[in-house]
Amino acid sequence: MTSMLTHTIRNLPASSAWAARVFARSLSCSSQLQAAAVQPKSKKTLAKSGVRNIVVVEGVRIPFLQSGTSYADLMPHDLARAALQGLLNRTSVPKDVVDYIVYGTVIQEVKTSNVAREAALGAGFSDKTPAHTVTMACISSNQAMTTGVGMIAAGQCDVVVAGGVELMSDVPIRHSRKMRKTMLTLNRAKTLGQKLSLISKIRPDYFAPELPAVAEFSTSETMGHSADRLAAAFAVSRVEQDEYALRSHTLAKKAQDGGLLLDVVPFKVPGKDTVTKDNGIRPSSMEQMGKLKPAFVKPYGTVTAANSSFLTDGASAMLIMSEEKALAMGYKPKAYLRDFVYVSQDPKDQLLLGPTYATPKVLEKAGLTMADIDVFEFHEAFAGQILANMKAMDSDWFAQNYMGRKSKVGAPPLEKFNTWGGSLSLGHPFGATGCRLAITAAHRLKKEGGQYGLIAACAAGGQGHAMLVELYPQ
Repeated sequence: MTSMLTHTIRNLPASSAWAARVFARSLSCSSQLQAAAVQPKSKKTLAKSGVRNIVVVEGVRIPFLQSGTSYADLMPHDLARAALQGLLNRTSVPKDVVDYIVYGTVIQEVKTSNVAREAALGAGFSDKTPAHTVTMACISSNQAMTTGVGMIAAGQCDVVVAGGVELMSDVPIRHSRKMRKTMLTLNRAKTLGQKLSLISKIRPDYFAPELPAVAEFSTSETMGHSADRLAAAFAVSRVEQDEYALRSHTLAKKAQDGGLLLDVVPFKVPGKDTVTKDNGIRPSSMEQMGKLKPAFVKPYGTVTAANSSFLTDGASAMLIMSEEKALAMGYKPKAYLRDFVYVSQDPKDQLLLGPTYATPKVLEKAGLTMADIDVFEFHEAFAGQILANMKAMDSDWFAQNYMGRKSKVGAPPLEKFNTWGGSLSLGHPFGATGCRLAITAAHRLKKEGGQYGLIAACAAGGQGHAMLVELYPQ
């Protein structure tokens, strides 16, 4: 498929001049949008007859930090606990009102495999409150959110806390399988002779550790390598990728300085100072970014450390309720969580195209078009991934040959797209990003006067997710 895509899609419009124009236009338009809120457009509600309205009361996250910094000595449940406590402090929701807690994570700490439960107990929730953990790569907290939505829609719960956590500063490193097998057998040995016999079989190569890698099990290919091939297939240049990454950092810095990142709550790190803001937002220059060498496909690749999301520590939490329960408790919800879809594609050639496949499906499910969406919040795994998805979504050829559609869905306009930064700049704790996307969409809708937001993300395994967020009536 890659060679076919490369041959055909290189004929699509693609140039660094295009990237420069949309970069400048997005900065200008976002300034105008954020200068003052406008009156919401008059659009239909996405409520469905016979289906409970499910609302977001609040969403928070502790600052997302580059791995190896202030959170390095903690454990994942410490971060998740801090996010839960931040949510409790901001909402004052009684802990005994929460029916269920569900968290997403990707790289599990073996001592706290059900990190949702450990974090909930640590945050002071009752031991009678059930909690479970889900994993779906980079859309793990998306799965946590929609699990909560499903439980409320089914009438099983009225109040759910969903979230996600990742601690890339300390990931499990295993003994080799040979050593693990020997140690387990040794543990069952009954006599000294049996133990000495097993120990005598240990060889030097048994001590080689199994190091974790952000790689696909089915293909043994790193996600960065896949991103490089995807960028090449869709003729996304290195300059375009660097320009987009610069856009993400510039907009994130502007949002951070302007107090727009309302979901961030401070976290007093034990034994250290209080962390109050994300530390990966670092606007650079095209000249400096251009000096970096390819990170994955060497020497001719285009994906670098500067145009990729970085390894991140962080956690998020979201309070989700049925609308009637929220109003009965005196809350003013921020937004409705509406239609959502999950998709799955070939994990080799289409690993990072989840948004392209999920977006038209969720729009059709709700009877909307791209033009109806007021804010877009897409996960930025790599700049090349984002730009490749935009080109795929704007290609009739791709729609007809790979999606079974008669025509393209169209690319999101950049003046509505990730205007407060994205994962490239804010950070990407794998399991926590989805909740950030949803609450940011809600905050942008209120600030910018829109009604519909669309969040979308790709994930390892060739999967993806998209959800519609509708602003709650002001």
